[in-house]
Amino acid sequence: MNNENTRGIVTRLLSAAGITVNGNNPWDIHVYNEDFYARVLHNGSLGLGESYMEGYWDCRQLDDFFYKILRSNLDKSVRKSLRLKLEILMARVFNFQKPARATRNGQQHYDAGNDLFQHMLDKRLVYTCAFWDGAATLDEAQEHKLDLSCRKLQLKPGMHVLDIGCGWGSFAKYAAENYGVTVTGITISKEQVSLGQQLCAGLPVTIRLQDYRQLNEKFDAIVSLGMFEHVGPHNYHEYMKVAARCLKDNGLFLLHTIGGNEQHAFTDQWLNKYIFPGAVIPTIRQIGQALEGIFVMEHWENFSVNYDKTLMAWYDNVAANWDKLKNRYDQTFFRMWKYYLLSCAASFRARHSQLWQIVLSKAGIPGGYHFAANQESGNLTLATGTFKP
Repeated sequence: MNNENTRGIVTRLLSAAGITVNGNNPWDIHVYNEDFYARVLHNGSLGLGESYMEGYWDCRQLDDFFYKILRSNLDKSVRKSLRLKLEILMARVFNFQKPARATRNGQQHYDAGNDLFQHMLDKRLVYTCAFWDGAATLDEAQEHKLDLSCRKLQLKPGMHVLDIGCGWGSFAKYAAENYGVTVTGITISKEQVSLGQQLCAGLPVTIRLQDYRQLNEKFDAIVSLGMFEHVGPHNYHEYMKVAARCLKDNGLFLLHTIGGNEQHAFTDQWLNKYIFPGAVIPTIRQIGQALEGIFVMEHWENFSVNYDKTLMAWYDNVAANWDKLKNRYDQTFFRMWKYYLLSCAASFRARHSQLWQIVLSKAGIPGGYHFAANQESGNLTLATGTFKP
């Protein structure tokens, strides 16, 4: 198929989503290399992302471009390539999140460089969705989310909390300072352990380099913020069993995860290759099947639109701080990272992606589950000051 034919097909597809090639709207794309059309037609989302990284095309408002594509379901109009079909089949048959591979997958993203994340995230280095109700800044929104999580867990002084996928210790530090608890956090990123231990120095916080499958000790409460996406369907049931064996009988488990409307073998093909290798977004059914017979679902909340705003704030931070990062990261990396953040923001804006917080108990709470919140304004009643024993 020649360039003229591929150009015509891709142009018609984009036009169906309200996008004009070389148009004047902020969401229109400008094509600088005619090979762009064949790349997209033959390789789908992978070709779209790689051609953007290589400068084949550009767009003033990349998030709006993706929003229009997703809201029009254009991504479903393009037939899956044979290669993609084979990759999907392999993902369904093989466990791509076994311990050794899970470690390699995690390190590819989370060991990219602490400096990148320090310039991108809030002051606490929270790399999960913020909670923006009543918040004017990213720092405030992330503190709202951390406090919301603590309240949902009903933390009390003296408790010992397990944080599965603790990142740089943001939740652990906040919970120790504001709720008087001891926290043990685990991660498979060496970079996160190193910096997290520094940030939590002097607090009753331990951060360990450890896979969740190695856990076998008891805790009063368990939290997992943004880690379940890396577990994989083959391991969902085992993950729940590990959490149950580590949770005391009267404890609560807060699972915070991105969720999908439809079941897929892995994330978007481009994201799987360049950003989150081996990641899989779970569905309600998959989570329900995994916890069946192990946990009771006490509370399920969706605040996915908050992730759109969070990702946009992260991108603004990266763009504002690029002069401090460009000596270590090249322009191709910047375009890759921009594509990642803005395409994901659009996915949440288009409601293709969700963000769930799920509270689980082992046997059901007598009298039902409740957590402290200001019901009139919808805002959290935040913890007042730092915990003092």
